[in-house]
Amino acid sequence: MKTVDRKSLKPGMVLAKDVHVNSQNVVLLNKGDVITRKDLAKLAFYSIDKVCIEDKIIEEPPVESNDNSDAFPTRSERIKATPEFQEFKKNFEECADTFANTINDVILKNKEFKVGELMTPIYKLIKNNPNTNTVFDMLHNLREYDDATYTHCINVALISNILAKWLKMDDTEIETATQSGLFHDIGKIMIPEKIIKKPGKLTDKEYEEIKKHPQIGYDVLKDKPIGNHIKNAALMHHERCDGTGYPQGLKAPQIDRYAKLVSIADVYDAMTSARYYREPLCPFTAIELFEESGFTKYDSEMIMTFLKHIVDTYISSTVKLSTGEIGEIIFVNQDSLSKPTVKIGDDYIDLSKRQGVTIERIL
Repeated sequence: MKTVDRKSLKPGMVLAKDVHVNSQNVVLLNKGDVITRKDLAKLAFYSIDKVCIEDKIIEEPPVESNDNSDAFPTRSERIKATPEFQEFKKNFEECADTFANTINDVILKNKEFKVGELMTPIYKLIKNNPNTNTVFDMLHNLREYDDATYTHCINVALISNILAKWLKMDDTEIETATQSGLFHDIGKIMIPEKIIKKPGKLTDKEYEEIKKHPQIGYDVLKDKPIGNHIKNAALMHHERCDGTGYPQGLKAPQIDRYAKLVSIADVYDAMTSARYYREPLCPFTAIELFEESGFTKYDSEMIMTFLKHIVDTYISSTVKLSTGEIGEIIFVNQDSLSKPTVKIGDDYIDLSKRQGVTIERIL
């Protein structure tokens, strides 16, 4: 038996002890469970950084695949072939470069903080893609980027903008939500890059260093000419409604509304983007985790609105199931958003009624 950092865990490892949610008596994973990819996502979702495992590893059996993905172009392939996607990709990369250069000048060289200059490239991306589903189509297909702070901030700004629209906020509130998303993680710029990009196990000291970034971000923004909601989003985006977040362990009534909104966009993007130590998680794994525990950790209206809309953006997507089968999402089950109906050939598979079968990957 040995204690292993979450980043070093691999599917097939066997738990030597029960895994509890924080210090509570709630068992998340049981002793003897064989760790799966979904379990790795659960551990990340609950910010559990270390577990005890047995010395043995159980190899996953190969899945018999009915992979017919080469028979027709997937929706993703069709999107990537469009001029609109190529334009979005070009503008996104320019936006990331502009944001990185400008925000570094502000933070590291103490240059003037010009909100308009920082926001203009973001609004250009939004203006050129006014349909929210189109923006998600584009973001879904840009997942080859790692989780560099700058691209993550842009993703979260775009997702926060969309969620604010789904919540029917007015124009001023949407602008505040978008700015809150863009600036939420700038405290990470002050964390040493060797820690942020470390592919292996973080030491306790390094993890505590990373947990300082909300306070650092707030300190950077507190005297800047922006609204208090935006500053609070930087400080509170890792707080959770049940009090299990950080840095202050605040509960729902104490957390700024915009920090609650940004926290959903932040976690969704973090889970579905590549990390230095793993590939992107399947969005339906993220959606399932939100369904299982999100209603205690996040604002209930916001998380329900987000989930109901986000699954709609995946309708018509080509997916690979855990059985190896390839199909197309054609219908969303409102009572089980992470388990839609998938068309495979002439068959219609309702995943909410197929125990143990999940969407493994969006193609």
